Parts: sequence; structure tokens; C-alpha cells
Amino acid sequence: MTRSKPPSSGHPGNRSSGKPQHTPRETPRETSKGGGGPRGAQGAWLYGLHPVTAAWTNPERRVHRLLATEAGRAALDGALAAARTAGLSRPGLTIVDKTELDRLMPPGAVHQGVAADVAPLPDVGIDDLCNELAGESQAVIVVLDQVTDPHNVGAILRSAAAFGARAVVVTERHAPETTGVLAKSASGALEAVPLVRVTNLARSLAELQQAGFWSVGLAESGKGTLAQLDLTGKTVLVMGAEGSGLRRLTMERCDVIARLPTGGPVGSLNVSNAAAVALYEVARLRA
Repeated sequence: MTRSKPPSSGHPGNRSSGKPQHTPRETPRETSKGGGGPRGAQGAWLYGLHPVTAAWTNPERRVHRLLATEAGRAALDGALAAARTAGLSRPGLTIVDKTELDRLMPPGAVHQGVAADVAPLPDVGIDDLCNELAGESQAVIVVLDQVTDPHNVGAILRSAAAFGARAVVVTERHAPETTGVLAKSASGALEAVPLVRVTNLARSLAELQQAGFWSVGLAESGKGTLAQLDLTGKTVLVMGAEGSGLRRLTMERCDVIARLPTGGPVGSLNVSNAAAVALYEVARLRA
């Protein structure tokens, strides 16, 4: 099966002195509405070595505070040095006990002894993506239709970064907030792959199609498999929520509906696993 129709046309912070600071017991932070973890004084807490390291060395990310245990401080040496070498303005590191981080983070959070209070990344819109990719002949974007689990969205961001996707698009409503839980699942990919929020998914798909993208919806009802399609050029992979799948209007907006060749006693995949398989297939066909 081939294409059924052609596409239409570092904010300044307080510069660290390099010397860790000790602080008295932290006061609890407000919990985010999405239940994804506590908010920091001016943003959200990211936790875990990979998310914090990626945020600390990202010039687009403003960091308000950095907390670490003594062991966490040692694990951050490389990131601290990289930020200094890059001339990034960053706050001083505050040393705290593990019990303090346990209390500040969501229950059961694997923080690895490090946490950062960060501001949101700059917003990226569909028009920004279209303008950035206007001169490129190949690109892949992942679109998620009301996928609500932050672990799934984070894992999809991680796969998107690994396989070279240029963005992950989610709906403004019925999608998780950008919290520490999502960032931990993304393992640093939140700093590398834009997470674009849109109010109208069908309209956003139309805008991408007008910019030359071919949209492929993934659903078990697809007549052909993803591997049978021509996935060169600019491609949008559209994934639905588990259970409900793609909504009718979203499916109608796609240029083609394809499926993954699953079978056996379990005939479907978790959406994050399905996204990883689909992204691998695109990367394989383009290699």
C-alpha cells in the first residue's frame, strides 16, 4: 500500500557560587491539579537524575532552585560543570536530607536524591513547527488524541527523542499536565522534544497537512500495516487513547488508517509501546 493521496501543500537566574548551601526544613508545596506532583515556588518540581540534568543544561529552561542529597550532588557533577562551561546562569545548589526530598516529592517518587524547581518551557505552537520544518523534506511528528496518562506521554516523548521525532502534539484538555511524573517518565526527553498543546486536534492536523505532512492514524481497523506505507517525507503518526482509540473526527482527518501487525493471545499494545514500534518502523524505512 502506498500513499492514498498526496499532502497539501536561558533565562538569567542567580549565578551559582559553586558552593553547596544548607537550608532548614522545606515547607510543603502546593499539589498540582493534575495529581502529577507538587508545584515549586514558581513552577514545578522535576526529579530524578536524567530529567534534572537535562533541565539544568538546557539553555531554554529557567531553574529557580536545585536540591540534592550529598549522594545526589556527586551524581550532578557533570551537569554542573557543563552548565558552567556553557555560561548558563543557575541558582546555587542546596543540600538536603533524603527525608526532605521524600516529603516534597509525590509518594513513591524515585528522585535519586535530586530535584529542581523549574519554570515552564516556552510554548511551541503548530505554526511554529510548520515554520521550522518548512525547508525540510523529511520529518515525523507524533499526535496523541486524548492520551491522559502522564507515564504514557512521558514514555512516548522518550521514544520520540530516541527515534528523531520533531514534536509530540497533545490536546489542551484530556491530556496530562507537564509535571515531575511526566518528566521522569520522559527521562530527559522533555527538554529535547517539544510537547505541543492544541485546543482543536482536527484543525491542527489540517494545518500540518497544509504544510506538507501526511497523517497516518494507527488503529486496529486499518486495512494495511504501517510497514506497507510510504513513510518517507513529512509524516504525522496519530495515536489514540487506550480503550477508546482515535475519535471519529480525528480518524476522518487522517489521510490513511494503518495498523500494527499484532496478534496472538494479546492483540493490542499499550499506547506508549505502540508509539515506540511505530517510530521504529518509520526510522527503519528511512534508514
